[in-house]
Amino acid sequence: MNDKPIVEIYTDGACSGNPGKGGYGVVLRYKTSEGKYITKELSGGFSNTTNNRMEILAAIIAFEVLKKPCSITICSDSKYLIDAVKKKWLSSWIARGWKTAGKKPVKNIDLWKRLVAAMEPHDIDWVWVKGHNGHEFNERCDKLAVNAYNSGNLDIDTGFKNQSDG
Repeated sequence: MNDKPIVEIYTDGACSGNPGKGGYGVVLRYKTSEGKYITKELSGGFSNTTNNRMEILAAIIAFEVLKKPCSITICSDSKYLIDAVKKKWLSSWIARGWKTAGKKPVKNIDLWKRLVAAMEPHDIDWVWVKGHNGHEFNERCDKLAVNAYNSGNLDIDTGFKNQSDG
């Protein structure tokens, strides 16, 4: 039997321009032993980044905030993020020394490495949800991400190297 806490995570990234100012949004839901949910929302904004970077960062932030190993269902509308894990692109990139099948350097390597480390202690089920389709928590994450990049309180994405499609 798995004694790890059960957590639902919903994530989204958004950009105004790509690259451009961007943000991430996260909704974490933890089910207590009484069957009630405790919900926590997280978000942040950056002055110059890409949508893909914000999608990956949202998952990283969600995993890093957890204080102990958990059983997680993570839902994202990012095919890039979900496919990287479920289609084993990530493990293939690692096996090839962070090179793509075409022998090119993997984009966003700083975030992928951070994601691998953040995932380590958890049991994770990755679920793709269609974006902008009325899913309550996906819509909430999108709103958090957009509000974050519109807040005027923007960080610098130090790992971003002006990749137009990264």
